[in-house]
Amino acid sequence: MSEVNEIIVLDDNEDEEEPPRPAAANATSCQSSNGKEEESHPSKAQVISAQNKALFNEFIDYCSKLTSEHPEVISFLQGRYTKANPSYLSSVEFQNTLSRCLTRVQAKRSKIFVYINELCTALKANSQKRKVSLQTQTMQPPTTEKTEVLKENDGEAEDPPVKKTGSKRQIRHLENLLRQYSQEIKKLQEKEMSLEELEDEDSSYIQESRLKRKLLRIFEKLCELKDCSSLTGRVIEQRILYRGTRYPEVNRRLEKFINSSRDLFPDYGDILRVVERANDKHSLGLMRKQMQSMAQDAFRELGNKLQDRRHLDMVYNFGCHLTDTYKS
Repeated sequence: MSEVNEIIVLDDNEDEEEPPRPAAANATSCQSSNGKEEESHPSKAQVISAQNKALFNEFIDYCSKLTSEHPEVISFLQGRYTKANPSYLSSVEFQNTLSRCLTRVQAKRSKIFVYINELCTALKANSQKRKVSLQTQTMQPPTTEKTEVLKENDGEAEDPPVKKTGSKRQIRHLENLLRQYSQEIKKLQEKEMSLEELEDEDSSYIQESRLKRKLLRIFEKLCELKDCSSLTGRVIEQRILYRGTRYPEVNRRLEKFINSSRDLFPDYGDILRVVERANDKHSLGLMRKQMQSMAQDAFRELGNKLQDRRHLDMVYNFGCHLTDTYKS
């Protein structure tokens, strides 16, 4: 028998199914669209950075026309700009300084070098590699040779270490920074603010607080270079004397504790632990109830002294230069 070959005819008019679109392509398109949306909405820091760059270029173009005989001045200013910290270049603080210098140089062309120097000082103070560090330097351990010499001369009296003072250039640089920050703080205090600006994360009050912290660090470093005390005579810096108990050992420990807490208000438990340590170290033989009663009295008396000191300091230092004329 011959085999019959069946022929299956496929319908050419049958609709072909469209192959599914790969998920990777969808993800790529979503990512690209999201990336475009993010690029279309830059952050606030990027906007401020672009504004500052345009303002700096405007300052350079304006000053270049007036300092054509001294082109090295503009080159020096541009060098300071490239070495500055990027976070400072995109800050409102730099924008205020740049706007002030540009406005002043446009009003008084004869003092163009003064305002260029002011801008250079601000850029140098916020450079990435500062010559004068505002942080305290850690002491290096002595070398092996120095250790051997100290061992040989162990019986002899050692000379006290000589404190290194800063050079005149460093001191003059920090004094200029103090003067510049003080002027900037006064301008922020005089600025009027709307309700929308008060809710801003970088409002004038926040900028003023940031500048005051910088001012304090510069002042402490300046006192260190001048080898002088950083005390300013404020009431908050005065020591609190305590003679509330009939035990001098307890009085000394409580007085040392309250003056080393930097105006932090202690609680009853801290005072009680100080009394207990004084009792154990000096063998005063105080009972538990006696120590608790003594700690309660000391807590009330020291708390009142801290409150009085804070109140007097607020009365003497309340306000700013705008309210100095109204103080009695």
